[in-house]
Amino acid sequence: MNLPLHIARRYLFAKKSHNAVNVISLISVCGIAIATAALVCVLSVFNGFTGVVTKTFSDFDPDLQIVTVYGKVFTPNTSQLEKIKSITDVEFISESLEENALAIYGDRQEPIVLKGVSSEFENLANIKNLIIDGRFVLREGDVDNGVIGAGLAMFLNVRANFMSPVEIYVPKRNARVNPANPSSAFDRDDVFIGGVFALNQAKYDDQMLIVSIDLARELLRYEKEVSSLDIKLKEGANVASVQKQIKSIIGNNLIVKDRFEQQEDMYRMVNVEKWVTFLILGIILIIAAFNVVGSLSILIIEKNEDIIVLKNLGANNKLITRIFLLEGWLINLVGAFSGLILGLVICLLQQYLGLLRLGSGQGEFVLDAYPVSVYPLDILLILITVSVIGFLAVIYPVNSLRKRL
Repeated sequence: MNLPLHIARRYLFAKKSHNAVNVISLISVCGIAIATAALVCVLSVFNGFTGVVTKTFSDFDPDLQIVTVYGKVFTPNTSQLEKIKSITDVEFISESLEENALAIYGDRQEPIVLKGVSSEFENLANIKNLIIDGRFVLREGDVDNGVIGAGLAMFLNVRANFMSPVEIYVPKRNARVNPANPSSAFDRDDVFIGGVFALNQAKYDDQMLIVSIDLARELLRYEKEVSSLDIKLKEGANVASVQKQIKSIIGNNLIVKDRFEQQEDMYRMVNVEKWVTFLILGIILIIAAFNVVGSLSILIIEKNEDIIVLKNLGANNKLITRIFLLEGWLINLVGAFSGLILGLVICLLQQYLGLLRLGSGQGEFVLDAYPVSVYPLDILLILITVSVIGFLAVIYPVNSLRKRL
């Protein structure tokens, strides 16, 4: 039997002679438990939002995207393209050309992101599931069509299949502006709106107009240049493995990005918020750990007679200090595991019952309730953090006891 652990466990769980020590120990356990539960819940909510963003963008962003390191556009190398297409897990490659432009409809005008895409884009983005009005069509005979974001359609007051086209203006490349005739500095073309899509992301819904890549090249005076090559992988493909293979083919002037790297700014922002919140709650946990210091100090004073009895029975200083060291660690561990269980229960209730709602009405936001997703690595990190903070907190009162013995 481990004597110090047995005595420490009795001090914590057995009935004490003074109720004040019971209360202070309980407060210490509750403080650590609440801080731990808060860490579990907050990190799980951030994980939930990250998962929602990932799921949302997966309908629009390609599995892998090749872009240039320098400049805005590049001309695809035919031999490199053939090698990439020959990779077993590559299903097809879609060309894309993006540029800022101005859209005018009637008396309304809006700056837009003009996105020219090849015919494969329809299967790449699964855009049919995103169309809320009309259909996905970019060209019918000699007529150019476009698919517009829902927010941009509202700003321009246009819908699918309107009889009047939307005018698109883009600055002429390498052309001087004539102050007497500023309009001569722009190339223009008309597109009829064939469909309206909604991704529930302002970056796309409020700014993007999708047209055929041939029209985009004509407007921008390009021949074969692209802004990106969007790659669709076969189901079950190992993204990291294919990305590595493509990197070995394209060289140093181009870079291949997965979905997370394509939305690097957003994911970085979510991760920064997540870990800053973790740091803030960690500071609160440190403050809660001071309760352990107070509880242990009072317990040492209360058990002064027990210490004398143990010394008379032959206990050395090391055994006595170890008893109270284990006592402090038990308080910390009970609080940590209670907090983990409480946090996981709250997360499960939120996941299945949606206790904490977003907004006041059904359908007001993309989600009706805060999403949660528990990651095992986060739980392990929380447990390690709480344990380290709690273990360090008991060192001061135990060292004070050691000096007195």
